[in-house]
Amino acid sequence: MNKSSSAGRLPRAKGIDMATCYMPKECARKVRHLVLPTVNQKIVEEFITILGMRETFEEHGVPIPNKIVMYGPPGTGKTLTAFHLAKMLELPLILVRLDALIHSHLGETGSNIRKIFEYAKQSPCVLFLDEFDAIARTRESGDEVKEMARAVNTLLQCLDDFGDNSIFVAATNLEKDLDRAIWRRFDTKMTYSLPDNESREQYIKLLIGEFGQEEGLAELACQRLTGCSFADIEQIILKAKRKAIIAGLPLCWQHVSVSYDEYNPAVQ
Repeated sequence: MNKSSSAGRLPRAKGIDMATCYMPKECARKVRHLVLPTVNQKIVEEFITILGMRETFEEHGVPIPNKIVMYGPPGTGKTLTAFHLAKMLELPLILVRLDALIHSHLGETGSNIRKIFEYAKQSPCVLFLDEFDAIARTRESGDEVKEMARAVNTLLQCLDDFGDNSIFVAATNLEKDLDRAIWRRFDTKMTYSLPDNESREQYIKLLIGEFGQEEGLAELACQRLTGCSFADIEQIILKAKRKAIIAGLPLCWQHVSVSYDEYNPAVQ
């Protein structure tokens, strides 16, 4: 695969139009402002270290981890972590579109799942499925749909046959809805939550960057944005920057406050 290309459809993926391929350079651009909790940062670092010691682990007969599930509220950095892994491992990231993967015709969803996993087995990559619960929902549900139950069975087979040349990453906001058998297939689990005060302030400073600002703005904004996700914070700060540019002024508290009110985040 040509690592110099940017995002695009899957190369050499005959018959597959269900995913977008991001090369490492594109992944790097997407994670410029990633802030990971200390625990998750350590998990990622250890994961990458192990993959760099593949031969040593194989000599000891210890399996290489290559299946990660990330769970937590929306906008807390799960998708960016997948891009970060692809960047660090210098592998393309294959972002699967669930709207194309799930099909109403009998057997098509399972067939699509097989196609995307077969592609990932042949071409080393980070295969990423967001909103994973859409295809991995528990088969014990009272409103079980037989087609989706079959899809879960197919998914289990694909995970078991995945090998260790590629990395499989799944993200969900509804981890309790995942089928227990699917859950057990993951060797690495990462929990995400809304940013704490330290992470929030660090992220705000990254977003503001070298943009002109009034003194102490990051600390004030950090207090105002308590309860916001990383995604909410990004949108509010970007909106505030636009207001500052229009006014021809440094970024100030008023810009952030008005932007917060206009964006009206669903604070938890």
